[in-house]
Amino acid sequence: MDKQLDLLQGTLDMLILKAVSLGALHGYGILLRIQQISKDRLEIQQGSLYPALYRLEDQGWITSEWGESENKRKAKYYRLTAAGKRRLREEAEKWNHMADVIAGILRTTAEEV
Repeated sequence: MDKQLDLLQGTLDMLILKAVSLGALHGYGILLRIQQISKDRLEIQQGSLYPALYRLEDQGWITSEWGESENKRKAKYYRLTAAGKRRLREEAEKWNHMADVIAGILRTTAEEV
């Protein structure tokens, strides 16, 4: 199996919300957190991350404030809003339901059809 899995369309927002739900992070920190919690099986490209962050902030699911990063540089830190917590919960439920449906399909044998 490839080290990195292709992201299914529509999952990036959910992954960002999950990463930020674990604590406020700056953009690059979000990339690293997703990579860490996926055990290096997912790697998000910066070109995909930042438009998604702006979109999530516009939708009110995350908020941001300027702070200082670990290397003493100015960085924008993102945190989950109450609406973002609800959205993450909803998206996780949908994702888990879909995964169950697909797993059921893959377990189906010829005798069951």
